[in-house]
Amino acid sequence: MRPTNSFFDTNLLLYLFSSSAKKADTVESLITEGGTISVQVLNEFAAVARRKLNMTIAEISETVDTLTQTLKVVPLTLDIHRRGLELADRYGYSVYDAMILAAALDSGCTQLLTEDLQHQQRIESTLDIVNPFAP
Repeated sequence: MRPTNSFFDTNLLLYLFSSSAKKADTVESLITEGGTISVQVLNEFAAVARRKLNMTIAEISETVDTLTQTLKVVPLTLDIHRRGLELADRYGYSVYDAMILAAALDSGCTQLLTEDLQHQQRIESTLDIVNPFAP
């Protein structure tokens, strides 16, 4: 069983609307167990949902409302921004990915659930990157 102190990356939320029923079901199951996201994740979700999934603002808002009833949402603060820049420099991740790492660390999460970063990499000795679709 996955700890509920997991942080969800944007790509997982987008799988809720995937043509892969298996991935959508996996993500839905993980979300029902709880976890954390950041405002940045919500912003990225909205941008991709609008551009690539052709969702209306009303549909995006409804989805965000549903997600935020289950998942804790943390703001993007100046401290998280600064830490994100340090992480981008240290680990070589993009600034956006590093901001998500920083928000996860700041929230006390021990897992970042994502398909986009290096599976099983440990960040700052406390945060493990986990691909929930990995064998």
